[in-house]
Amino acid sequence: MQQGHEHHFDPKEQLRSVGLRVTAPRVAVLRTVAEHPHSDADGIAAHVRDELGSVSTQAVYDVLKACVGNGLLRRIEPAGSPARYETRIGDNHHHLVCRACGTVVDIDCVVGAAPCLTPSDDHGFVIDEAEVTFWGLCPDCRAD
Repeated sequence: MQQGHEHHFDPKEQLRSVGLRVTAPRVAVLRTVAEHPHSDADGIAAHVRDELGSVSTQAVYDVLKACVGNGLLRRIEPAGSPARYETRIGDNHHHLVCRACGTVVDIDCVVGAAPCLTPSDDHGFVIDEAEVTFWGLCPDCRAD
């Protein structure tokens, strides 16, 4: 599950809470993302196929899109990487990405309440989120 933020995650309950029909692919996708945060669509599809058998990649993309659109998943897009998905939503956390291997880990809000960062000029926007990505080398890649 998610480092430092273990929580009960019931895919069927989550789907019903936003009015989405409970289907085997949707449940499998949500379960996979909960168990393997920051996975990309291909990795999620592989896990779902292991669980359910034949499921098209397009079906997995459709489920991911529906779940992101309904606030069940968060989609992040680190520069130079495919989109990745996580169940940790609504808490304004950030990410640390290894430049060498692409590992992604969660970082809690840097300082203060959401949004963590206040721009010098908001240009009239009402800001509700700040997305920060920290980059570096993970311990395994530093050792290499």
